[in-house]
Amino acid sequence: MKKINIFQTAMEQMLTGLLISRQADNKILCINNEAWRILGLDPTPQLGKLSFKELFFDAGGKLFYPDKRILNNTIFDPNLLSRSHVIVKNVETLVQQPGGKKIHALLSASPVLDNAGETIAMVTVLQDISQKKIKEMAHLEHEKMLEMKFSRQTDNLEKTNRQLETILNASSESIWICDGQGIVLRINRATENLLGISAQEVVGKKIDDLVKKDLMDRSVTREVLNRKCQVNIIQKTAKTNKQLLVTGTPVFDDDGSISMVITNERDMTQLNDLHEELELVRLESKQIKDELTQLNLRELKEQEIVAQSKEMQHILLTCQKLANLKISNILIMGESGTGKGFLAKFIHSRRNKGPFVQINCAALPESLIEAELFGYEKGAFTGAGERGKIGLFEMARGGTLFLDEIGEMTLPMQAKLLKCIEDKEVMHIGGLTPIKIDCTVIAATNVNLADQIKHKKFRQDLYFRLNTFTITIPPLRDRLEDIPELTFFFLKKYNKEYSLNRKLSPRSVNAIQDHEFPGNVRELQNMIKKAVVMGESAIIEQFDKKNIKDPFFASSHDNTWKMESGSYVFNDKVLAYEKKLLSRAVKEFKTTRAIAAALHMTQSQVFRKLKKHGLKTGK
Repeated sequence: MKKINIFQTAMEQMLTGLLISRQADNKILCINNEAWRILGLDPTPQLGKLSFKELFFDAGGKLFYPDKRILNNTIFDPNLLSRSHVIVKNVETLVQQPGGKKIHALLSASPVLDNAGETIAMVTVLQDISQKKIKEMAHLEHEKMLEMKFSRQTDNLEKTNRQLETILNASSESIWICDGQGIVLRINRATENLLGISAQEVVGKKIDDLVKKDLMDRSVTREVLNRKCQVNIIQKTAKTNKQLLVTGTPVFDDDGSISMVITNERDMTQLNDLHEELELVRLESKQIKDELTQLNLRELKEQEIVAQSKEMQHILLTCQKLANLKISNILIMGESGTGKGFLAKFIHSRRNKGPFVQINCAALPESLIEAELFGYEKGAFTGAGERGKIGLFEMARGGTLFLDEIGEMTLPMQAKLLKCIEDKEVMHIGGLTPIKIDCTVIAATNVNLADQIKHKKFRQDLYFRLNTFTITIPPLRDRLEDIPELTFFFLKKYNKEYSLNRKLSPRSVNAIQDHEFPGNVRELQNMIKKAVVMGESAIIEQFDKKNIKDPFFASSHDNTWKMESGSYVFNDKVLAYEKKLLSRAVKEFKTTRAIAAALHMTQSQVFRKLKKHGLKTGK
């Protein structure tokens, strides 16, 4: 009884499934717990009454054999006990339980023989190898991935090698690749053509031996290996008798040793030829540009620009060059009315697609100029807008900021402007964050800034910052060729604007030509506009030497200029005219600054001359 219990307990505690069936009728005699689990069946008291088919297959279970050799009996081996003692060893089987779950198992089967050697029972052993199978499959999958990765890397490496080979041979420069001992590893086709050699002659040989064979006069590779840095030399070839510019570059490995030397060789003869060709192209390009510039000057009239005199043509050519080169900090100087603002717009139109923003520095007080130029934050000062305001520098982003009458700006404001231009950033009034600016700055003035600097009215550093390029527009009286052209240009313009057909008489044309135009182009423009609008006939006759003169000029009946015998003293007449002119200016204008602007003088000059003649202004 104890032996039976021990045998039964051992069966139940086995880690492999055990199943014993009777040979005569295939009824299951014994089955342990592990076999029940593998087969997916619950223990039943019907043992000895059910066959394996009835117990497992009829319940919906299935067995699959992945190894197809089971069909040709090659896995069945005769045992040494007898020829009929045939066993099955470790057949891989896929057990599909009645519930559908699948378990991988190793199946072994062996017959039990009686004394006569006849089979009386069959012992079947099932070993669950699902976990092992999962690991095997994962390992196989990993190996497959590694194999694919290795294959891809191999393909990529081969592709990269082909690309490098193509790049190496496509290079127009000669390339040598040597190892850290100076042995030639590769050369490209350009090297073969340039030196008149083949790769078979040099690959695998030391570069020093090639020098000894007079293939070249010296080796940059040897110098790189000795000096451990990039080296440039001039080298002569023996076969082709060419002079080369050779650059050797070391390639270091992780421990700091030179693993390779890459050498580039350039034919100096070819470079010299290219240089000469480039110079010819540049000369042709310059000639074409000059011709185009001349054509552009002929097109300027269509853009309301008249430049008949050589002086103005030169100025416009200069402006075109500055515009093409995108030069900033341009200073335009000239008397009032010469067209400084118009010239600034001309430069802008040739270079920028952004906005053209203009401010008259003489028209606003210092506090307002600062707010206009730099902008302000909400509540920065009394009267500030609720949302704040961006400055003109920001408004001109990508375009041009034109600072007109820069000479009238106060010194404190000049300091702030200088910092803004130098740092290329502005700070809102009441703000904490600087704002980058990107615009072309053009300034203009009708005063002599050099004199203003001497009298401490203009900052020298701001002057040097603004006048990187200075353009001085000559007054209209110094470019007489432009007067007829401008006259007929304005006549045509205002005839078209007011749907009239006025013409100038020869006497009017001569009077205009002889006039000095202290107000420059602006005076001429206003004069023609008034004549076209106010004229009563088709022919404009009212211009003559009597009524065309500037109001500050003495009339023809002015006794100050009457040449009486014995009273023609030059200095006296000049002083008398000066006093009369200043007296009229004092009546017309209330401040010395306004008088200075009207007479094209500095404020200090006006002050001294008023004091000399005993004259006083209202302020």
